[in-house]
Amino acid sequence: MDITRQTFPNQLPYLIAAIANAHFVAIDLELSGIPGKQINELKPRSNGLPSLQQRYEETKKAAEQYQVLQLGITCVGENRDRGTDFPPAAMSFSPVSDFLLGVYVVRPYNFFLNPVPDEKMNVERIFSYQSGAVNFLLNHGFRMEAPFSEGVPYLSRTEEFIARYRAAQRQDKGNVGNMQIQATDTGNLELLQRLRQEVVAWKNRTTPMPDFLNFSAVGYDQALHPERGLNSFQRRLVHHYIETEHPDLVTITRQGFIQIVAYDQEREDATQEYRKNVFEEKVAKQIGLRWLVEAICGGDLSAINPHSFYTTNKVRREKVAADFISVRKQLKGKSTVLVGHNLFLDLIYFHACFFGPLPDQVEDFQWMIHGLFPRIIDTKYLATHNMANPALARSSLEELDEKLSNHLEPVIELHPEHSNYAIAKPAHEAGFDSYLTAKVLVRLSTALEKSGLHLAESSQPFNDDETYFTPPEARSPERSSQEEDPGGVALTAVAIPARLSASEESFTSSQGQSMYTPSSDRCPFSHATVFDLLGDIPPDEDRATLSLQPQKTNRPVSAKQAKRNKRVEAEKGKRMPGWESSFWETYGNKLRVNGTLEGVCDVGFWPYQDGE
Repeated sequence: MDITRQTFPNQLPYLIAAIANAHFVAIDLELSGIPGKQINELKPRSNGLPSLQQRYEETKKAAEQYQVLQLGITCVGENRDRGTDFPPAAMSFSPVSDFLLGVYVVRPYNFFLNPVPDEKMNVERIFSYQSGAVNFLLNHGFRMEAPFSEGVPYLSRTEEFIARYRAAQRQDKGNVGNMQIQATDTGNLELLQRLRQEVVAWKNRTTPMPDFLNFSAVGYDQALHPERGLNSFQRRLVHHYIETEHPDLVTITRQGFIQIVAYDQEREDATQEYRKNVFEEKVAKQIGLRWLVEAICGGDLSAINPHSFYTTNKVRREKVAADFISVRKQLKGKSTVLVGHNLFLDLIYFHACFFGPLPDQVEDFQWMIHGLFPRIIDTKYLATHNMANPALARSSLEELDEKLSNHLEPVIELHPEHSNYAIAKPAHEAGFDSYLTAKVLVRLSTALEKSGLHLAESSQPFNDDETYFTPPEARSPERSSQEEDPGGVALTAVAIPARLSASEESFTSSQGQSMYTPSSDRCPFSHATVFDLLGDIPPDEDRATLSLQPQKTNRPVSAKQAKRNKRVEAEKGKRMPGWESSFWETYGNKLRVNGTLEGVCDVGFWPYQDGE
């Protein structure tokens, strides 16, 4: 579903409701530029590879220079009781309930972002375009004018703070500063002299009327000569003079002139309250798309007026307002699982766009992201975790989706109101790519859990003497510049499964070939894609044959947890792993960063419950 600047205000309560009821949210970004090779080329690199810190620095610099042009958000609802009739109350926003549809119901949204903030916010935004990125977008049908003509406005948290600070400065009567008029500026000196005379004469009047003084430039006539009104400097001059010389008076800006009236506390309080409400409405409107980001991370939504959503039907408006208040309570303090493909880069841009300046150290960035989004999943990491050389594995989003398209379970269905991607396949449209990311996560995590590969994680230190390789046919010529093989240098091994035990070495695949034998030059980790690795395990084979036991933990197993484990075991292959599953200790909160020494950005521990 395409959401524009014009339709966003009406859709906002439904968008937030979709996030509130989502099992997870997948995102994708389209950018005006990406990190270039030249940024860190002069810095020393170990074995020809940059460190994670260096990669972060070059991506941070790019995120500060370039603009997010398009955002895709796909909300995925999970229905564990298909066919029941107890949808959440928040779903009253939608005429069609997810609970009448499939196990996983997806709602893709596509947004252009307006890079130009409202000038009344007094916030400046400087950004640029990269020629290569523009060519790429144009070749994929991107409309370069759309962000400006259809883009939804937004303010980052930092930009909102700046707008509020500058508005407060403008309202501060004591913050008038000093105004200097040059001796040669005879025009404004004469205007100031005339202002003094007129104010004194008006204050010394013998009748109560008129109870105001209108002051303007000589020759001004609102009907005949509106162009002869006070300019901006002259208006400031009048305000400054009255505030400093006549504290018993106040000024009111009118079109072309300034009206001067006696100070009245009750009127001033009402005026200030009115101005405050108008400003808050403008800020809430300009925050725009960031409201969705706040909903995802459990941020503060209290500034959204539930009665401001447009509708001509009063009863309907009250119903929407009541439902929104319920949804807002549901989201308070809740952080939705955030999913992306190649998420390291997207999160850096995402933070710079919607939150504010990025820290200098990657460790601080990891801490900040974990605080905002305690549970994140990178589908690129899922697809390459068990690979010896992740940078050489074929893991493009389109290829993963194609490989997984023949998986009939779990059932994934597009919501009827979001059917535009049922036929259209607009590659590199942010909404469509977020939709592909959501599908890949559901199907790939289900397949990986069923295979039991995550149970084979080694508890032994990695032996540098062991040789792991990727066969020549796995070397894809279509890798991005950040994933290029530096030339014969092995990547640091990260979270590679243990070598199979002696009893497992004789296990054969469905083709009768041994997975691993000491005399073979084939290794169980030399797979071109994760699907080759999964293919080595016969789908009907009892997983106990593989002797893949989970690592023992000190967590006590309660009766409730035992019941949950039994349910999880029964659902394997039909639903993706639950967030409480140990599966996510292996695959969650880890971002693939190919072409770096570390290979992975570990964001932090995986919380089993919100607030853990």
